[in-house]
Amino acid sequence: MKPIDVIKETKVVAVIRKADEKNIVPILKALSAGGVKAVEITAETPNVAHIISTAKEAMKEESCIGAGTVLDPETARTVMLAGADFIVSPSLNTDTLKLTNRYGMLHIPGVLTPTEIVTAYEHGASMVKIFPAATVGPSYIKNILGPLPHVEAMVTGGITLDNMNDYLQHGAKAVGIGSNLVNAAALKTEEDYQRLQEEAIKYIKRATE
Repeated sequence: MKPIDVIKETKVVAVIRKADEKNIVPILKALSAGGVKAVEITAETPNVAHIISTAKEAMKEESCIGAGTVLDPETARTVMLAGADFIVSPSLNTDTLKLTNRYGMLHIPGVLTPTEIVTAYEHGASMVKIFPAATVGPSYIKNILGPLPHVEAMVTGGITLDNMNDYLQHGAKAVGIGSNLVNAAALKTEEDYQRLQEEAIKYIKRATE
């Protein structure tokens, strides 16, 4: 299944910050067991290429592993070579889109305004990330997608278990969940990972109900 199809089917993308090579696999295993199959490991993570490579080797096809917070083509190339399945950015960089399109890589750039959304699509984006979503709220998603019905949007920034369906019901195809789902630095014990799995189950159930 293509990354975009995994994202649209499960509707939840876990955004993982501050993971390391020791805890990334247990995190991914817990998320996968809970039904969260799409994740993005943020690019500011130290040794991110090695962590992505480690994750890909351990998870195989069990998880769709993306790289998040990719700001430029150079970083995009690094995480692509490490094995990332897709790329997510907080902003729109058309040079990065040009690079990812050349290699058939899904790139979800961060946008907010209609102009940014149209520009992203004109440069080959097949999905965009409306960020920061909490700043504008669910009604903004409905309003902005009204005249742009062809746009497929993920929303990120301030998304919680309580408000995620507000965004999905207003037209978002998926939500990106950060520390409200995964707090990598706080995961220390088997019980912590079990709780992470239980939280993942809650998010997937809420998103697909």
